[in-house]
Amino acid sequence: MLPTEPIGSIPRPAALIEGVQGFRAGRISQPELNALYEAAVQDTIRRLEATGSPVITDGEQAKHSFATYSIHGLENLSPDGVPISFADGHIRNLPRLTGGPFRYKTPADVYLEIAQRYAHVPLKQAVVSASALSLLYPQGGIRGYSREEYLDALIDEQEGEIRRCLKKGAHVVQMDFTEGRLSIKLDPTRRLLRSFIDLNNLVLERFSAEERKRIGVHTCPGADRHSTHSADVDYAELLPSLFELQATNFYVQLASEPHRKRVLQMIREHAKDTQRIFVGVINPLDPRVETAEEVRDRVLEAAEYIPPDRLGTTDDCGFAPFSDDTSRTRETAFDKIRARVAGTASASTVLRVD
Repeated sequence: MLPTEPIGSIPRPAALIEGVQGFRAGRISQPELNALYEAAVQDTIRRLEATGSPVITDGEQAKHSFATYSIHGLENLSPDGVPISFADGHIRNLPRLTGGPFRYKTPADVYLEIAQRYAHVPLKQAVVSASALSLLYPQGGIRGYSREEYLDALIDEQEGEIRRCLKKGAHVVQMDFTEGRLSIKLDPTRRLLRSFIDLNNLVLERFSAEERKRIGVHTCPGADRHSTHSADVDYAELLPSLFELQATNFYVQLASEPHRKRVLQMIREHAKDTQRIFVGVINPLDPRVETAEEVRDRVLEAAEYIPPDRLGTTDDCGFAPFSDDTSRTRETAFDKIRARVAGTASASTVLRVD
């Protein structure tokens, strides 16, 4: 069967969302909140395994968000950082670094260890990219702590995080690079994109070719509260640079693209022969659950452009990258994942992939 993997997040159960609110209001303790987190992880893993997915995640149940999990709770951050505007008008702000030194507070391998208590199939671990966190450093600088010092510390932190995840047994480590497409919207000259690629490669180049077989990169235009932040940016502006990243696996949002064949053609032109492409066959922003037949047809369409031995399937994005996003239900997410697994299996039969 063709490989099929989730991206990461699953909507949190109502009990956990209420618990987080209760903790902030002082109604429950940290140990009580931790118990709710662990129960949510356990239930999510059980339900993901029930979909038949050969690789799963922990659903990012205990993360504040896919972008800020590692830094949430640091004292040298202010909430008024770079604003990320979504098409429906809502805004998410990244934090702003106020001083050094910089260290992660809760790296991804902490979440991986918790998930491993309950998983019976391989676990994938998502990590935020160095390029995303580079945006924490203010344009005006920080007295006594240079941008160069910050980036050096950031690269060290991410290398350590990824290396520990690999050592602890993650099936693959996925670097979330949703800001890739967004960077072109922020800077049409693409100088920002170029700096992002170079920075992420400084991390990736610290790993051997063998280690990079278990490292991947995810790209999408964002998915938050039924909206995106950069779907209006032409993929042609991103894809040639994307495949310069020194990773083996690429998870590419595709199901929600209006011109999938055009994107597939660009992937065929720019992806390297050593890179595996996991095409998005599920659109988390669409409340309708795809059928297995729809997924099968999307996979077969992709196989016209990408050799089956380099093809896999995934979801376009996580189903709730921010912990307070309740625009999708857990039931819908699991139903969609079940369709991805079944449709991929069906396509594999047609393509005669064991």
